Amino acid sequence: MRKFLCTILALALLAAPGTDACTNVIVTPGASKDGSSMVSYAADSHGLFGELYFRPAGRFRPGTMLDIRDWDSNRPLGSIEQVARTWQTVGNMNVHQLVIGETTWGGRRGLSDPEGIMDYGSLIYVALQRARTAREAIEVIVDLANRYGYASSGESFSIADPQEAWVMDLVGKGPDNKGIVWVARRIPDGYICAHANQARITRFPQDDPENCLFAPDVISLAREKGWYEGSDADFSFRDAYNPLDFGGARGCDARAWSAFNILGKGTFTYEENGVEVSRPASDWLDYAMGYDLEGEMPLFIKPAAKVSVADVAYVMRDHYEGTPMDMTTDIGAGGNALPYRWRPMSFEWEGKTYTNERAIATQQTGFWFVGQARPNLPDEVGALLWFGCDDAATSYLTPIYVNTTAVPECLREGNGDMLHYSPTAQFWMCNRVANACYKMYDRMAPVARGAAERFELDQLERAIPEMDAKLKKLVERGRIRKARRLMTQYTVRTAQDQFAAWTKLEELLLVKFIDGNVKAQDEEGNFLHTDYGDGLPAKIQYGGYNDIWKAAVARDPHAPVLESK
Repeated sequence: MRKFLCTILALALLAAPGTDACTNVIVTPGASKDGSSMVSYAADSHGLFGELYFRPAGRFRPGTMLDIRDWDSNRPLGSIEQVARTWQTVGNMNVHQLVIGETTWGGRRGLSDPEGIMDYGSLIYVALQRARTAREAIEVIVDLANRYGYASSGESFSIADPQEAWVMDLVGKGPDNKGIVWVARRIPDGYICAHANQARITRFPQDDPENCLFAPDVISLAREKGWYEGSDADFSFRDAYNPLDFGGARGCDARAWSAFNILGKGTFTYEENGVEVSRPASDWLDYAMGYDLEGEMPLFIKPAAKVSVADVAYVMRDHYEGTPMDMTTDIGAGGNALPYRWRPMSFEWEGKTYTNERAIATQQTGFWFVGQARPNLPDEVGALLWFGCDDAATSYLTPIYVNTTAVPECLREGNGDMLHYSPTAQFWMCNRVANACYKMYDRMAPVARGAAERFELDQLERAIPEMDAKLKKLVERGRIRKARRLMTQYTVRTAQDQFAAWTKLEELLLVKFIDGNVKAQDEEGNFLHTDYGDGLPAKIQYGGYNDIWKAAVARDPHAPVLESK
């Protein structure tokens, strides 16, 4: 059995505040099956409610102010000048097909600005309202942070439009120095990137503005703080502002490694000194597990095959299955292969400190999505957000056209919150399904995941292409209003129908797996019953436990032995 708990001694597993355990995958148009840019994001916070933010486009008079509240806490931070015109946004995407995600990494102490007005969440959502392209979004983010001060800690942003995709690392300059230092790199077309609560940009080209942008003082500030002494050419953003340690590797970069391992099918193909190189993913396994921090994992790799939305969703449901960090195969998974460990992630026992794994899919997800920017369609149709709530492994993604004029009731802001249950909220229903599955995961989770994947595949392969074709024709004929009505009807109806299906799924899980039993069904899903009544189940099985659990119990000197041979 692999050693699932690692002694970390003096090394600390990093845990940044707020939405502190997110994972992003970024796919360029040349790396995707349909030529779209994609960004995935899991907003993983124990206090975040899953709902779909909807902000219609607006026009404003000079002098109008916009109130800014901290995204994590809702604390008022101040006000900024509103621009004359804003774009409609739905979730983390706008009608120009711009999509932005993030992961928090904290960084060096002393770089936050208590007087700053722009927190990381506000940077994202205000930028989406003001920018049309990824490059414009970078400009807006930098301008807002430098003008009004940056109120959060270190962040990595995923920023994509129909033509290109970028990864951006940024952090504040401290309480006496308003603004941010940052580096943004364009992901080469045909490649993918991933990041997860650890700064990913190390050395970067300083004479290639087409592919790399950065703050003019990004190196000088590090020198001033005493964090860097070498030449400008050798400067590494990560090493200066978010030095890698065991926690940054094992708890964070390991998730990026897993995404690369899945989409690269066990091989990392990347560019090194202008030459394409292919090496097995296992070459970075010790790095990902925190045993060898000297190696540097590639920032970009080529996927083994063109990537679809389903492929990205599969990554977002990962628990390191099939790797030495597999969370389903040790005693921590119990007798039913549960790939979750309740927080805190680390604990002490007999003078040593141990840590559990932290996979991509996790129990504390508020919402998650895969945003598609599709250049083969007009903006009015192309912006598509596949949106889900709660744990990605046992929830579903429903397609949301960003040009919709309304959001579904099950995802409406204010329909429930973390302290108030709503029977009509997707977040709560997905939590009911997930928490049901946690009690007998190896039996129940495949039922939920299968239902989610069948729904998503039908949308991807049949329903969305049919709707796209209708909407495209309407837009080309100038019938924009009719197209928006049609996409709104589709967005709302599809989400509500699937919510109803998920409500039925929770009922099925209760009936099928009540008290640890497993009731048999036929191919149509009907429960088998005896000849003496349709309410009397036939062929009941018992859930039982796996061999890992049995072996662990057998080693316990207090285990009751029925018979010894």
